[in-house]
Amino acid sequence: MDTRAGGPRPDLATGWALRAAGPADVEAIAELRARVLRPDLERLGRFDEHRVRQRLRDSFSARHTSIIEVGGAFAGSVTVRPDGETRWLEHFYLAPDLQGGGIGSAVLRTLLARADAEGWPVRLNVLRGSAAQRLYERHGFTVEAQDPIDVFLVRRPAYPRS
Repeated sequence: MDTRAGGPRPDLATGWALRAAGPADVEAIAELRARVLRPDLERLGRFDEHRVRQRLRDSFSARHTSIIEVGGAFAGSVTVRPDGETRWLEHFYLAPDLQGGGIGSAVLRTLLARADAEGWPVRLNVLRGSAAQRLYERHGFTVEAQDPIDVFLVRRPAYPRS
């Protein structure tokens, strides 16, 4: 149980749901993105108050995005974007006060089970030095490439497409 927020909290890993995103969700996701990425972007000398939000707005696709809700309230987002023979996991953000409670792992397991059932590899990128990389590696992702800013990871399906 995580006590960083000032005391014990209930197991949140079972109290979440996914719903389809709509166009009206873009600003909430953009704001969450700015909050979540700020520490890593500042560490890398790349934080720009406007750009961090605009990059989300420019690439937002409600069609491929789900909203993570906890107790019926907005808690995060995740996008699974098809790209040929792979799926890209993008815009996976969870409110900082909910991180460490198992929700991210539970959401990730759900999405990876779907990808496995369909035989798709899943790719993503994280900022260098991001704690999120450890989460992905625990779920079977391996480093495919990296540059001075990003680390690119891939997870092959448990049951490849025939």
